[in-house]
Amino acid sequence: MTVVRINRREAIAGLLAAFLTPDAAHLAAIPTFAGGRSTMITCFIRYQIDPFQRDEFKKYAENWGRIIPRCGGRLVGYFLPYEGTNDIAWGLIAFDSLASYEAYRKRLREDEEGQANFTSAQSKRLILREERTFLEVVDGTFGLPPVSAEKR
Repeated sequence: MTVVRINRREAIAGLLAAFLTPDAAHLAAIPTFAGGRSTMITCFIRYQIDPFQRDEFKKYAENWGRIIPRCGGRLVGYFLPYEGTNDIAWGLIAFDSLASYEAYRKRLREDEEGQANFTSAQSKRLILREERTFLEVVDGTFGLPPVSAEKR
């Protein structure tokens, strides 16, 4: 078996490519300023996970699929290691602004299922380390459909 190693930049590009499918109709819901400029920010979470508890982390991530939208976040998705590094996972959640992120965090702290999910992950020690980075969309680069071979 060949192990393919990729760097952080390649991983981010792969995650975004996986998200931006040709049928990305859900992108129409992204808020914009009057001039058409996107206002979305994305919370990019990098997890170092216990690779021997991959299936448990998958359940943890699946739970967020119900919780995050209910609390006001636009879940882009959770991503598990597939090949290469086996202990790094990613979560991407979009918000209209940092203020909407703060409102989401408040609702999340009050959400019983969210608290139970956090508590379960802590007691099982699924997550060894977590990093959060907030990114903004570069105008004219988000949600572009692929160009067919005939149009190139």
